[in-house]
Amino acid sequence: MIRLIFAPVLLLAAGPGAPGPAAGHFYDGKLSETVTALEKRLADRPGDGEARFGLGVAQFLRSVEKLGAGLHGYGLRTDSLALINPRVKKLFGPNPKPRKISYDDARKLLRGFLDDLAAAEKTLAAVKDDKVKLRLEVGRIKLDLLGQGRPVSAAELLTAAGMGDEGKQAEGLAIRFDRGDVSWLRGYIHFISGWGEVALALDGRRLFETTAHRIFEKVDTPYDFLLDERDEPEFVLGGQEVRRTQIIDAVALVIQMLDMPVKDPAGMKKALEHFQATVTHGEEMWTHILAEDDDDEEWIPNPRQKSVVPVKVTKEMIDEWRATLGELKRILAGEKLIPFWRGKATGRGVDLHKAFTEPPERVNVIGWVQGPAAAPYLRKGTITDLADPKKLERLDRTFGGVAFFGFAFWFN
Repeated sequence: MIRLIFAPVLLLAAGPGAPGPAAGHFYDGKLSETVTALEKRLADRPGDGEARFGLGVAQFLRSVEKLGAGLHGYGLRTDSLALINPRVKKLFGPNPKPRKISYDDARKLLRGFLDDLAAAEKTLAAVKDDKVKLRLEVGRIKLDLLGQGRPVSAAELLTAAGMGDEGKQAEGLAIRFDRGDVSWLRGYIHFISGWGEVALALDGRRLFETTAHRIFEKVDTPYDFLLDERDEPEFVLGGQEVRRTQIIDAVALVIQMLDMPVKDPAGMKKALEHFQATVTHGEEMWTHILAEDDDDEEWIPNPRQKSVVPVKVTKEMIDEWRATLGELKRILAGEKLIPFWRGKATGRGVDLHKAFTEPPERVNVIGWVQGPAAAPYLRKGTITDLADPKKLERLDRTFGGVAFFGFAFWFN
């Protein structure tokens, strides 16, 4: 689990450093100074693609830091993050003087994060040099993930998580990013932004006011009795003492997440645009990677190259993945439909594009699973082959079963 939580930050932290004194700030945890230094460098040398790539990465990483600092300022309950390794939690102590957070505060925090991501994406979009290359030693990167003035490196995080061997490897790991990786990072930014827009499009006020006390120390809620922990811990789970009320709140969280009102239909359209951009940059990434004729500390290689990750990428893998991206592109555009899982096969499918552009008043997950909630989006048309047994068999054979998800995370 620690790999899943921290891998995106650690890998993206391995992004490029600009030459000159600005690069040093990636290593000393001073990302604000890194952004300032690279902006000055670009003002003096607008055509420096290396510095522009470095600025985009610095802006992305700074957005992560700012979000973390905001969460910490509102008293993020790091003591209750049961899915994070206990040794890692020791690096991120609680805020002794947290501010009270309201639902509107939480939305502003998320909107600020998405705005910061948009700024980073805009910078990366201006990288036009097909030959751009940037090298960084991964383990030396330091991030102040909760704004506590305590930046830590990737190697330190891995070691604290009990992955000492990986931490030692990270200390000497160097990656030379190139033009394909610009598209890779832009795709990830759009993917994150898409889910952020979905969260803002939904009305989560009741969800927040009834469960946010499990995430933050001080919560503005009309149900102040939820803040009163009077029952004693009843058992231990994952090394932590668990109360009966914690279980009740967890169940309430899940149930409410399965049925939420749509507050901003336009936000769902924005989310769709981000997901479409994710696919577009995924296709663009492979166009650049397949055109490479070098073999230089690659992050994602073509079949003629070796990656710093000890995994061989074959032509068959790339062909299958690109075909999958093509199908996703057509699904998101409404050109192909998702198979409907109820009733007789009549050539009908679910129009996912319409579900985003004409969203329902409520997103009811149970209704979608059962079928009735999908009814407004059913129509006849061409069904995607992503659910075809032959397609699934090819993906299973090519990527080694469940390893497909690991490749998907890597390939973007």
